[in-house]
Amino acid sequence: MDTARFRVRPGQTVNLHRYAADDTRPYKHKRKAIGKLAKGVERLVTLQEQLYAQDRWSVLLVFQGMDASGKDSAIKHVMSGLNPQGTQVYSFKRPSDEELDHDYLWRSVRALPERGRIGIFNRSYFEEVLVVRVHPKILAGQKLPAPLVTPRVWSQRYEDINAFERYLSRNGTLIRKFFLHVSKDEQRRRLLERLDESSKNWKFQPADLDERDRWDDYQRAYQQMLSRTSTRHAPWFIVPADHKWFTRLAIAELVAEALEGLGLAYPKPSKEQLVALAEARRRLHQDTPA
Repeated sequence: MDTARFRVRPGQTVNLHRYAADDTRPYKHKRKAIGKLAKGVERLVTLQEQLYAQDRWSVLLVFQGMDASGKDSAIKHVMSGLNPQGTQVYSFKRPSDEELDHDYLWRSVRALPERGRIGIFNRSYFEEVLVVRVHPKILAGQKLPAPLVTPRVWSQRYEDINAFERYLSRNGTLIRKFFLHVSKDEQRRRLLERLDESSKNWKFQPADLDERDRWDDYQRAYQQMLSRTSTRHAPWFIVPADHKWFTRLAIAELVAEALEGLGLAYPKPSKEQLVALAEARRRLHQDTPA
């Protein structure tokens, strides 16, 4: 699969109308892609084990998208075979009173993955230039000093996020960001599915429809975010999301490619460790059952 077409180049002006949400190239049918996904997950299992054993890099995967774009299912299926000991998933909801008493990056910093681990943000600090931008009243409730709330606040947040991600990158965190690009028609179908299927009723929130009414506002906010915060060290990928099977396959491929680029390997034992291993082997061979 040619994954380069999903990547947002630094400085690129994004127009989401130019991206097909139902793109599945080079696959025409789900059947042929299932085996590829399984192999992709197998690659990830080995790479995660090497990441954990090497204990040098950390990995941050950020997932953003409109309601019902498939973020939860993508995370569930792509990361299904990974060792939970080396994986951390955080879903960021409405900020608590404690979080509002800090800067907006504070809660994200607390959730960053340790070395050797993969951290997954289901929504993230990018909500601060998405939902907060679409709903100005949220910004008014963030306790910012009045002189700091100017028309430049969004540009300043883009700058701060880029600086934050550059800092993480310079300290050994690999960052990959995925925007799940779902069409308005497909979102409608999935929301109706949540209403019609009793097993999915719990997923539906009346506020989802209020947010859907602001579709155009969100598309503009996403375009600005993608254009201003995709960098060489922390790129955005616009992943078609109308077909969940393809979304999962594309993300598995993108994550595996990124991890393979780190040159991961199992640590080689030192001379002292080799001596200790030989001694342990000798003792175990001597300790044979009577």
